[in-house]
Amino acid sequence: MTPPLYIAMRFLVHRKRALLLSLAGVVFGVAIFIGTQAQTQGFAKYFIDSSLGSNGAVIVRSRFRPRSPMLVPPKNSKIQAAHRSYFEGIDDASAIMRVSRQFSDVVSCSPVLRGTLSARSGFENATVDLFGIDPALHLQTTDLSHQIVDGNFDDFRNNPNSIILGSKLASTLDVNAGETVQLLPPGGEYRRLVVAAVARSGVGSIDATRIYSHARVAQTLLHKPYTASMIIYKLRDPQRAPDLAHDFETLFQHDTQSWQEREESTLQLFLTLRLSAAITVSLIILLAGFGIFNVLTMTVLSKVKEIAILRSMGYRRIDISAIFLWQGAMIAVTGSIIGCMLGALATWGISHIPIRIRGLLYANHFLVTWDWRHYVWATLLALVAVTLASYVPARRAAELPPVATLRGSSV
Repeated sequence: MTPPLYIAMRFLVHRKRALLLSLAGVVFGVAIFIGTQAQTQGFAKYFIDSSLGSNGAVIVRSRFRPRSPMLVPPKNSKIQAAHRSYFEGIDDASAIMRVSRQFSDVVSCSPVLRGTLSARSGFENATVDLFGIDPALHLQTTDLSHQIVDGNFDDFRNNPNSIILGSKLASTLDVNAGETVQLLPPGGEYRRLVVAAVARSGVGSIDATRIYSHARVAQTLLHKPYTASMIIYKLRDPQRAPDLAHDFETLFQHDTQSWQEREESTLQLFLTLRLSAAITVSLIILLAGFGIFNVLTMTVLSKVKEIAILRSMGYRRIDISAIFLWQGAMIAVTGSIIGCMLGALATWGISHIPIRIRGLLYANHFLVTWDWRHYVWATLLALVAVTLASYVPARRAAELPPVATLRGSSV
């Protein structure tokens, strides 16, 4: 142990109350930062996982062709999209899927025929979003089988005249698995289908409108000449979706959308909440830094003669600065370690707090995520704040004139 470190420990122990107050500020600042980030990112992660599990990471949609040739292709994708003519449906979906499966990032893909219908059960009516699917392919591409909360996916797979309803839609129509629902296509007649299962994705907008049927049934109801209006993809790394979407759009000449683009507005909302919480809690850590600044400044004023004696004994200015910087470092490191442990405990406790959410998301308790980066960022913030707070008192202590101080001069 170096002499400056030993002296720093002695100075800290001498003022126990001030030490505990400074330490408490860092501990609670770090813990609250970890807890709030775990909570806000937990809801965002749940939304992303639910969206990927229902709608895939990439969607290939309507085919297009340029309206007029351009000598210089625009760099802006929005300008480029404005010079396209779009056509409903997908040309040769099986060929597109066969080629796209050769990409290493693609795990699986599923064709979907999508359209809008009216659903009726008893006296209840609702406008629904119909997804005509191939059960085997859709099972490989989405989490539909894990979303079933009533009924059985095998009943749907084995019965072409059956459907799967979103949980909120089933509640609106007041139906359960085994009952029937009538679907009315535009300009057609009602068709009665059996509810094989009820699914809950966790995303309110999906659960309130989504109905799954077999592709052939959807094609008959929607009166479409094509078998697929979009293809959804499951990727090994969903973060690569934008790059893959760009490649697919160029290769297949079909409008393609990544999940980041599809959910941009909601993701921006979650990001804003995370940044707002981070800024607010960072102010707590900053206030703890001001507290440490005051404590170290008072220590310098109360230890003027001791500092002067050390200088007269041969201690250099850098040694005197090191004494007070070591005090700040010990407070920062100890506070960060205890704060990280308290933050982990707070995260665990928050995850067990019951809460009923039935809007944008479906949850019965607070959702959290365990991410080591939360602890790293909290520790870095504490170290930076305390280092800055320790620098000025350390510099002032180093600049004290030893001879004048020993003669009784004021600081």
